[in-house]
Amino acid sequence: MTLATVISGKVVVITGGARGIGLATARRLRDLGAQVAIGDVDEAKVKESGAELGLEVFGKLDVTDPDGFSAFLDEVERRLGPVDVLVNNAGIMPAGAFDQEPERVTRRILDINVYGVALGSKLAAQRMLPRGKGTVINIASLAGEATTPGLATYCASKAAVLALTDTLRLEYHESGVHFCSVLPTFTNTELIAGTQGAKGLKNAEPGDIAEAVAKLIAQPRRRVAVTRLAGLLVASQHYMPRRASEALGRAFGLEHVFLDEVDQDARRAYEQRARGLD
Repeated sequence: MTLATVISGKVVVITGGARGIGLATARRLRDLGAQVAIGDVDEAKVKESGAELGLEVFGKLDVTDPDGFSAFLDEVERRLGPVDVLVNNAGIMPAGAFDQEPERVTRRILDINVYGVALGSKLAAQRMLPRGKGTVINIASLAGEATTPGLATYCASKAAVLALTDTLRLEYHESGVHFCSVLPTFTNTELIAGTQGAKGLKNAEPGDIAEAVAKLIAQPRRRVAVTRLAGLLVASQHYMPRRASEALGRAFGLEHVFLDEVDQDARRAYEQRARGLD
């Protein structure tokens, strides 16, 4: 049975769908015949991307707003039908030394990456459980399993997503509703702009994650790592001596960059200190 045979006609909602992994996933699932709706906090960009893909439903979506998120799903169901799949993709990845991370950046990471995923999972479950079918796919990260210098809060947020998803998978294992995680390595999107990714490893492409999502819709599984090699390396840490494991973690380190899309003043201050100008 082909992916198109399984996915065609399914109603799929993707958060953070205006660019990067979300946009690539929307395009791939649309091409497979799904009825795709995308939401994104960037209203101008989501309108542009939705029109480009020829989608019927797209618009502004703040995943930390319960009323707004619920209203978005209601609109999708009114216009396209019951939601079959929710892809919780929205996330941010400010990077830099933990002691220099502004409090509002810490809160924003946790609000979007953890609360937004928990909220989306709950709202989807409330719609899917009475029907006895549906799939929630949470875009986590290999950073949720690997200690990564410069990404302390981000790693914590993605570890929380993995724990949440695995728990929901067990809690509702006989319900007909599936909960799955995708764990990308560094992926060539705007999210990692200014970094070079992990030393010695090829970055993933957004299309790689999109393909993993499509395969999970067709055949739900607990977790899928992208790339496979990066996933194997991260898993191998559990069997390595401590020093080797920590060396691998340092290969992923981003402690000397600060990708702060929330607070540009903090970014400049951090970069000044890093250059020893203070």
